[in-house]
Amino acid sequence: MTSPFDPLRDQLLGAAESLADGPAALPEILAGIVDDVDHALREPLEIFPVCHHSPASALAMLRRLREKQPKVIYLELCEDLQPLLTELRNCRLPVALQAFASELDGFPKESAPLSVIAPITESSAEYQAISYALDTPGVELVLVDRSTDHVFQWQPDVSSPADTPEPEDDLHGDAVGVEIGDLRPRFAELEEHLLHHGRVRHWSEWWDQYVEQPLAGADHETYRQVMVLIGSLFRRLAPHDTKRYASDEDRERYMWTRIREHLGRSGADPADCLYICGAFHAASRVAEAGSAPGTPDFAITPRTGTTWLYGLIPSSHSAIESQFGLAPGSVSIAATTWQKQLLKLRLTPFRLEGQKGARKTKKALPLPAASNGPVVDHLTGYLAGPPVLDGLDEEELRGWCVDIVRLARRNGYLASTADAIAVFETSVLLAGMRGRVRPTPYDFQDAAVTCIEKDTVPGRRDVRRLCEILLGGDRIGQVGYEALPPLARDVYDRLAPLELDLEQRSIQRALLDLSARPELAGCSQLLWMLRYLLPDQAVRPIMGSRKLGERHIQESWDLDLGRNQRAVIELGYEGVTVEQVLEQRLRRDAWDPKATAATALKAVENSLLFLESPRLTDELGARAIELLAAERTVDDAPDVLRRIRRLLGHYRATAPVLPGWCGRFVTEGYAHYCTLLPTAFVEEETGVRQVGAMLGFLFSMESLALSLGCDRTQLEIAVRQSHPESPAKIALLWAALHQLGVLPLTDLRVRVGELLGNPLVVPSFPQYVSGFVQALEPVPRLAPFVVETLSQAFARLPDPVLLPWLPNLITTLKQQAAELVPVLTREAGRTFPGSLAALDSWTAPWNAPPRARPSAGPGDAAGLSGPSGPAGAAAALLAANPAAADAVATMLGCEGGWTPLTTETGGDAAVVGLLTAYPATAEAVAELIGA
Repeated sequence: MTSPFDPLRDQLLGAAESLADGPAALPEILAGIVDDVDHALREPLEIFPVCHHSPASALAMLRRLREKQPKVIYLELCEDLQPLLTELRNCRLPVALQAFASELDGFPKESAPLSVIAPITESSAEYQAISYALDTPGVELVLVDRSTDHVFQWQPDVSSPADTPEPEDDLHGDAVGVEIGDLRPRFAELEEHLLHHGRVRHWSEWWDQYVEQPLAGADHETYRQVMVLIGSLFRRLAPHDTKRYASDEDRERYMWTRIREHLGRSGADPADCLYICGAFHAASRVAEAGSAPGTPDFAITPRTGTTWLYGLIPSSHSAIESQFGLAPGSVSIAATTWQKQLLKLRLTPFRLEGQKGARKTKKALPLPAASNGPVVDHLTGYLAGPPVLDGLDEEELRGWCVDIVRLARRNGYLASTADAIAVFETSVLLAGMRGRVRPTPYDFQDAAVTCIEKDTVPGRRDVRRLCEILLGGDRIGQVGYEALPPLARDVYDRLAPLELDLEQRSIQRALLDLSARPELAGCSQLLWMLRYLLPDQAVRPIMGSRKLGERHIQESWDLDLGRNQRAVIELGYEGVTVEQVLEQRLRRDAWDPKATAATALKAVENSLLFLESPRLTDELGARAIELLAAERTVDDAPDVLRRIRRLLGHYRATAPVLPGWCGRFVTEGYAHYCTLLPTAFVEEETGVRQVGAMLGFLFSMESLALSLGCDRTQLEIAVRQSHPESPAKIALLWAALHQLGVLPLTDLRVRVGELLGNPLVVPSFPQYVSGFVQALEPVPRLAPFVVETLSQAFARLPDPVLLPWLPNLITTLKQQAAELVPVLTREAGRTFPGSLAALDSWTAPWNAPPRARPSAGPGDAAGLSGPSGPAGAAAALLAANPAAADAVATMLGCEGGWTPLTTETGGDAAVVGLLTAYPATAEAVAELIGA
């Protein structure tokens, strides 16, 4: 059968033969692309090839829809996204259709969440087709591309989809982008060749110069044949042995199978239908391609059990550029080109009825319906001559130059009228050097950077970014209230008492006076939950905080929900209310495989702050106990100690009794840390901070643990079995022995004096001091001794040892023991004189001579006598202050009057025996009172 493209095929084959040094496959490629065009045009179902976000494709689609008026439109888009299309009329473009799944069934659990997005802009052929189909009675729109589930089924590695470009913009997150009509070459050689000979920098500029502009005013058949030709060229040059190519062919089989199913089910005439797909797929030659009834079908696998959630999220020009690897500013330039061509060609685009942000346009009259005539060769004439491009538009270029200078001055540049003239002339010069009659936006951008930016950027935006703003800006879409998921609508409704326009794309200040307006307490609670769930810039407190035991009567917030609408929308994929999502997040954190006891305690604290759910709190507390018992390291001991102390303090202040999980956590932690203590003292991997936190837990929780049934002997044995080697941990062990009453303070002073007197130990003495500082966590009553030790170190250590140690001490205190610094500061304030004048006559307490005992008082005349030493001092104190002793006795329920303490009375014998049996207690009391 003869073809209208036979002369073109012969001409190309002749050109291939003349290139004897060309690739061996060149004749096959050149003949093949002509055959692909002929094959695509002979298909009874009209194939309309497009490039996404292409003004030329959108213009050709607009004209073809008005001419053909198809009854059925098959669109290359995930078939399960179809219910979302009607919600586009409630949005301001650009937005993205999204499918989201966080709970997976049939995919690796670690790959969650999975997300697919398909951005829609007004200057895209797909949007024109959607608008025409939804607002024209009797027209059916059918999405035929693989479902979202199949997108990930066909990914070789769901957790890291290598075949799909990773978006970098925060509006699209880590979603997989669905490339509709992508025409970017998949190999560097062809792209490099085209960019070099086209005298352009990137693919977007080449496409605009050699495809967009020539095809903007082309007739339908010329546009269609050229686009299929380009798609066939890229298809034949792409490597056929890759998974990407096999996946593309499977997509084509899938789409044609769905098309034939619909044709058979609906009985539609292929002549009244239109199939819109990417130019790459329009040149498909798979066996399953075609609308004929006898064409074999593709076996479509069933979907997995994963439940997909669907919605719309805001998109932006920069997000689309990042997702599909386009040059910055290219989508904005395309949008500007689209508006310009509409005015030039006097076309009225299709827009969804009620579309937000759309300009009001007059209703366009439909053109007479066009019939499919015989195929005519338009390629030969198009390829034979140069493209017809517009000449220099001085008025447009002059307007650009004036506006960029005005915009540059607003952003801190010292630009003037001379710079505007220079940009104009340089743009014309660059266009001429690159073989162009009319400067493109990219030529103008290069000229503006050259003439205005000079050496430095005075503000946040450079000139290239200013050009992008001037030529269209980074337009950001918005999803309307009616199209939001229930959770997002609930958020807007609950924040309505703030009387702010939360859809506004700017930061708004919310002032909450909870004492004057108690009804705003619900807004405050919601804002704190959103603060936990959303990015920092979405909801930011300026005044007020949320901690255990705190309640503020006034708060102020900076709200930027308009620009962070996507984050609010995606919360709706996780639950119906914010409280439900927060509970799920807390459970997920606590039951994460990498969760620790500190993580679970943090979840417990957040549940108390935000949800006030005793059931959830008890579950999270039980999980914390489980994680603590399973831990084999003590890396998180400081965090565990800080959080459990805060929780215990909260419950003691607000609840009549401690929850059961708190008691179990204390007893489990007491036994757990006693078991790990000897090993932690020896291991080099365990830091001094961690050991100090363990001892802090054991000593500070000791009274509660003993009341709940723990045995103090376990702690004593653990301390005695500890044999550290590093100086800092040795100091910690001495502090623990002192706390247990084994090492008196006088003996501890003796050991420190021996360290300072030993020349071999002096270089490592700062490490002992660091250990004593960390010992303030488990033994806070050692603060006077630590101040004394630090003073001794500053006084007696030589400069070569002291000076290098000081920065390390300051860094350690700042990073690991910031809460201990106030303890040392207060103790130093009590120890050292308060004025400079008093310093000359001041004597350090540890250097002062021991004070003499007070002479016998009236108590001795009454027969007061007793043992010497601390026991005697305590007895004298009791005899001198009988009222205090009587008050304590009354509180304890002891009856009887005051009996003078003598060695002959039974009471005296009991007290003296008690003081003798526990000398450490008597010594501590004596030291505190200065006896």
